[in-house]
Amino acid sequence: MSTTRVFTSLAACLHLASVAGAAGFSTDAATERRIDELLAKMTLEEKVGQLNQYSSVFDLTGPPPSDGRAAQIYDQIRQGLVGSMLNVNGAEATRRAQELAMESRLGIPLIIGYDVIHGYKTIFPIPLGEAASWDPEAAERSARVAAVEAAASGIHWTFAPMVDVARDARWGRIMEGAGEDPYLGAQMAAARVRGFQGSDLAAVDTIAACAKHYAAYGFAEAGRDYNTVDISEQTLRNVVLPPFRAAVDAGVATLMNSFNELGGIPATGSHLLQRTILKGEWGFQGFVVSDWGSIGEMVAHGYTPDLAAAAEVALEAGSDMDMESRAYVDHLASLVESGAVEVTHVDEAVRRVLRVKFALGLFDDPYRYSDTSREKEMVLHASHLEAARDVARRSIVLLQNDGGLLPLARDAGTIAVIGPLAADKDSPIAGWRGQGEASSAVSLLEGIQAAAGDGAVVVHELGVPLATGERSFVRELTFETQDRSGIAAAVAAARDADVVVLAIGEEGFQTGEGRSQVDVGLKGLQLELLRAVAEVNANLVAVVMSGRPLVLTEVAERAPAILEAWHLGSQAGHAIADVLFGDYNPSGKLPVSFPRHVGQEPLYYNHKPTGRGEPAFGGMVFWSHYTDAPNTPLFPFGHGLSYTTFEYSNLRLGAGEMAMRDTLTVEVTLTNSGGRPGTEIVQLYVRDRFASYTRPVKELKGFRKVTLDPGESRVVSFALGSDDLAFYGADGGWSAEPGAFEVFVGGSSVELLKGEFTLR
Repeated sequence: MSTTRVFTSLAACLHLASVAGAAGFSTDAATERRIDELLAKMTLEEKVGQLNQYSSVFDLTGPPPSDGRAAQIYDQIRQGLVGSMLNVNGAEATRRAQELAMESRLGIPLIIGYDVIHGYKTIFPIPLGEAASWDPEAAERSARVAAVEAAASGIHWTFAPMVDVARDARWGRIMEGAGEDPYLGAQMAAARVRGFQGSDLAAVDTIAACAKHYAAYGFAEAGRDYNTVDISEQTLRNVVLPPFRAAVDAGVATLMNSFNELGGIPATGSHLLQRTILKGEWGFQGFVVSDWGSIGEMVAHGYTPDLAAAAEVALEAGSDMDMESRAYVDHLASLVESGAVEVTHVDEAVRRVLRVKFALGLFDDPYRYSDTSREKEMVLHASHLEAARDVARRSIVLLQNDGGLLPLARDAGTIAVIGPLAADKDSPIAGWRGQGEASSAVSLLEGIQAAAGDGAVVVHELGVPLATGERSFVRELTFETQDRSGIAAAVAAARDADVVVLAIGEEGFQTGEGRSQVDVGLKGLQLELLRAVAEVNANLVAVVMSGRPLVLTEVAERAPAILEAWHLGSQAGHAIADVLFGDYNPSGKLPVSFPRHVGQEPLYYNHKPTGRGEPAFGGMVFWSHYTDAPNTPLFPFGHGLSYTTFEYSNLRLGAGEMAMRDTLTVEVTLTNSGGRPGTEIVQLYVRDRFASYTRPVKELKGFRKVTLDPGESRVVSFALGSDDLAFYGADGGWSAEPGAFEVFVGGSSVELLKGEFTLR
């Protein structure tokens, strides 16, 4: 057995308050002088125009629209009354939009935005799935590919990454973020910003990123999209904001505010969020864009009486650009002229927008991104598809593998590939698919057929359909199908097979915006199909494709092996087959807890202790629990198996005490005790035992991916400083408090070695 040493230092100060001028989107004196010169030439209406964003409603490559809203937008672009467009796609169309803007009096270029969430044309795993890789380099790589393709198609700006911490599987948009943990979310947020923006926003293969939704959108009551949020400032600062701060520190150019209210104030109108924290404490120099219509929605919230008042509140609070409310373009000039709004606030917002446009190089060459030859060359490039397959493999989580059923042998005899998602080429593309073409993914069936050896026979049966109705970004699906006609054929195929691969889960448009659910179990007749197939063949591998944590309690009882495959994008089928046949040893870990029952939601590992967290004396009922199910998740945060096994031993702390200025070394020995090379994600958690503001039972503070050969051992080291132990407390400030701490290291949030130390 060989032993080597690996050392990693924790990223510190993610959560600490900063001063203006801290790391983040920045500018320089020369650019500010150019902005001053331009502002001096602008009329009030032209300034307001820079804060106005529209979605495309006409074909920019066709003839000019002659009437209606399309004609109005067309004319306003030419008059310099539009600062940004979204949903204009393709090098030819984006160039035409820019040509219209350049006809305006001052020739200020548009910034063209688009929802490039998990790929532009080459589609990568949904962000929640990608977070299961626990691999920031993989996230940066996928964002880099997306930026190259989008930039080549004339896009300047993506409305990503979504960095909302989400603890409720019912929330449809959980698929867009990195899950329930602020530390993991912060690492993924920073990585995606780096991937989109590169080292130079002026490069023609980078795009401006946008961290969203600022803030607390993932805490919507009952997991219902667009719903209200009411949390303490401590939860806001300690849990919600760290990924946003990480994005700002990584240099993110823009932020998008959120639909929800927070403590009675719509986020779009929150001075605390936008001016006090973001632009004040964090020194952010980019701009804030509203979410679609969120300025106007302050009227529906009951916060402002009309759209004019909403425009006043939003601008004063620090919301710089209006997406599709028409609040600014219709009312801001008159509000300034009446004295209700200070022109200095308008100037500041315009300066922020122009600052990003200068950084993108649009004033030097407004057409630099709209290159049809580069678009043809880079979109769906072979290297991009290769990257999509690699990131997808890294995102797969082996939840269960009883009896070592996986990996499958290539000459496994007859493989029955069954289920509503087995041959589905569209669901892996998922929602928020950019310009991903419908039904363009490699299906699971295709992946298995391509990977199986000559000695294997692959048969396929649908079993049951999953959803009925129109597959659409804007329409709801129906899951009330009673079509059992395919179950008999599926059972016959399973009975005659050596192994069954059952593809179940969620249709691609089942999660996403507006798709919250009260039931996060398997829809339709999928459980009925599972029972029937499991009855005739015990060699059952469940491949679960989903955009959220699902209730898999019965699946875990009936299927010896379970792969959580999320919605993996363009190369989904090949990536899953790589894992099924052992060409890739899975290393993914869950970024979110999987419940036993929807009644446990919201469910998260880093919960607070309770005064009655242990079973009551004498078996009485008076403690915090359910009477009909355990408190614990079915599969916990950080869980994920491998085709080899890992042993943790010899947890060592550098000292039993540490001073505020000291660094404490935490070491553990990791051994590959199995028969295959494999990669383990070593996780470090900390608990502050006693504090002036109650702390979670444990918090992730670091992780490390370690690859070992069979029999190899490695010492993995972490460094803890007092910054890693600090929190935002009841006194309204950040500090680490002296006292007792526990340290945990292991392969998940529950399988851990424990040590103790004192901070003095």
